[in-house]
Amino acid sequence: MKIRLFFTFSNAFAKLFWLKFTSVFLFLSFASFAQNTSNEGYQITSINVEPYIQVIKRTGKVNFRHTINLSFKTTGFLTKLNVDEGDTFEAAELLAALDTAELTADKNATYARLSQAKRNVSRIRILLAKKLSSQRELDDALTDVETTRAGYRVAFYNLEKAQLVAPFSGVVVQRNTELGELQAPGIVALQVAALEHNLIVSVALTSEEIGLVKLKQKVKVHIAGFGLIEGVISKIPAISNSSNHLFTIEVLLPETSSTRPLIAGQLAKILIYSQSHDFVYRLPIAALNAVNAQGQALIALEKNNKLIQQAFSVFKIDNDYLYLQAQQSDAAIQVITQGWNKLSLISAEK
Repeated sequence: MKIRLFFTFSNAFAKLFWLKFTSVFLFLSFASFAQNTSNEGYQITSINVEPYIQVIKRTGKVNFRHTINLSFKTTGFLTKLNVDEGDTFEAAELLAALDTAELTADKNATYARLSQAKRNVSRIRILLAKKLSSQRELDDALTDVETTRAGYRVAFYNLEKAQLVAPFSGVVVQRNTELGELQAPGIVALQVAALEHNLIVSVALTSEEIGLVKLKQKVKVHIAGFGLIEGVISKIPAISNSSNHLFTIEVLLPETSSTRPLIAGQLAKILIYSQSHDFVYRLPIAALNAVNAQGQALIALEKNNKLIQQAFSVFKIDNDYLYLQAQQSDAAIQVITQGWNKLSLISAEK
């Protein structure tokens, strides 16, 4: 009898324990489900105050900052042409040369006259010592030596300039002559450009944007096939263009293995990041609920565990972000960046 009562009591206790355990499990499961569904459908992002950074985007062309026109000093037929357009060369390399037969003969003839003038001076000095000549004849002979020496130097210089020697390592931009053509003094035969610290991208800025940049400021340059390259602003004009009132700046590209194959005329996108003295909240444009009659942005926030809608003064807006006016000492705000349109009960806060 005692054994039956014990088993009956044990079974009752087990059933009671199971009912309580099941109730607690169901309560916890419901609470967990309620907690997960309360945040379902919207996303809260903490937004801190930050300095406003303006991004200036422009498109320009890669070009050479400086080019040099090479021409011959004297007349002659072109007999050597060692480079063509697009060819690179090293400093002191021979690029082109004229037929120097006539120039060499002129130099030799001038040298012979110089030698004769020197011998004439020596002869007159001997005669003057014997009182068979005069000081005037000696002075004329010395003058003839100096004149002939100057002519020899010109002939030697003309012979030297019958060759075009590379003044630096660079590339041939343009070739304006052919082998066998008669070259005239001052007519451009080759246009060349240095590759080192000579590649630039020119872009135009407005009067507002020109105040946001400075010399030696680093910028990002994107060129198709080369990716992002870091350039430096190398030139800021003192006056705007008279026709369009824009300021054309130059961005110098670095001399690296990636920029050396660049060709003038390639399109390049310039990204200039300029930090101002203003402070803002930078929100994704999707966080904007609406704009009130005063032109303020209405933003959904979580504040003190409540969902509210607050109005902010707009500093600026672009295709990607909304910038709200703020002070440097302002605290971070908890912004509902996604799903605010699914919330039906949001209290308004002025």
